[in-house]
Amino acid sequence: MSETTAALEEREDAMPVGVLDHYRLYLRQRPVMLALFSVLAVVFFSTVGGLSRVYYAQRQALGNRWFTRGVADLNANRFDAAVTEFRAALLYSRDDYSYQLNLAEALIGMRHTGEASTYLLNLWDREPEDGLVNLELARIATQQAQTDQAVRYYHNAVYAVWPADQEEKRRDARLELIELLLHNRAVAQAQAELIALAANMGDNPAQQQRLGDLFLRAEDYEHALAAYRIALKSDRHNPAVMSGAGYAAFQLGRYPQAQRYLQAAVASDPKDTQSAERLMITEMVLQMDPYRRQTSVAERNRTVVAAFEAAGQRLKACPVPNAPGSGPSMSENWTTLKPKITALELRRNPDLVDSAMDLVFRIERQTSLVCGTPTGTDLALLLIAKLHEGS
Repeated sequence: MSETTAALEEREDAMPVGVLDHYRLYLRQRPVMLALFSVLAVVFFSTVGGLSRVYYAQRQALGNRWFTRGVADLNANRFDAAVTEFRAALLYSRDDYSYQLNLAEALIGMRHTGEASTYLLNLWDREPEDGLVNLELARIATQQAQTDQAVRYYHNAVYAVWPADQEEKRRDARLELIELLLHNRAVAQAQAELIALAANMGDNPAQQQRLGDLFLRAEDYEHALAAYRIALKSDRHNPAVMSGAGYAAFQLGRYPQAQRYLQAAVASDPKDTQSAERLMITEMVLQMDPYRRQTSVAERNRTVVAAFEAAGQRLKACPVPNAPGSGPSMSENWTTLKPKITALELRRNPDLVDSAMDLVFRIERQTSLVCGTPTGTDLALLLIAKLHEGS
């Protein structure tokens, strides 16, 4: 028998009979009471937990209710109401990511970009790869003329992981980036972004038309023409697309192709004066180029005589200074050669064609440097000169 048991027995022997009975009853009931208290504790904590869950569920429901209202007002451009509702939603869930993001968008709608930036930067710290957060930060940086930051955020948005139902926003981000680059004359970067965009662009004619327009602004005429041609497959009579295609072909020096597109553009839209002017120059280039194929000797000679005379008039209107020690001036060369540039002499001596046109091309290039880009016949001759450079 242990020491403790012996001590209890001695204690019981020392107790009066009535007290001993009560003591023995307590010992028999103690396990039951402990079990009862345990059950009561479990019930209590379960009740408290249940009430707590109900409380938080009610808060979440209220937050969601305000949030739903805010989204509806945000989509309807009721930004004031949306801000109030998103703030109310955040009272019930201060750290909710969606609540803060939508509040930031509503603040942007109200042009409270400073406060919106605070929320967005906090969200960016939590999820730096969120496409929408980066897109909104890029837009704010663009408004504040922080170009380097804007480009960085736009790139983050382009290469972010977007939900399947928001994939168009990736394209929007790249388009906005391209607009920013073009605005800042970062043409090479814009061209690279446009080529990447074109690789993921479908055959939608409106999208291809916009792509062609952007390529034109980026001075990438080859890709612009390709985009316009895709657009024309589905929208053959769109005058704006035909005009763009004509201009791209014109810039590439593909004048027969430019003529076809520009003729179609002017026929579809007689008010398109730009296309009409380009068409006029295009037709002059085709008519005044003595080196074009399928040109008779007589027609070629007439063309050379007309070009030589036009270059002489241009030189009189825009004298080109002669560098010391450089030999005869272009004006002197023109005067010396002029008696030989007749249809009869050209027929007798075909080599004079190259001599005459070489001088014409030199005159048109030099006068354009001195007096600026010409118009009319002289512009056509300058374009012909560029067309045959190195030939």
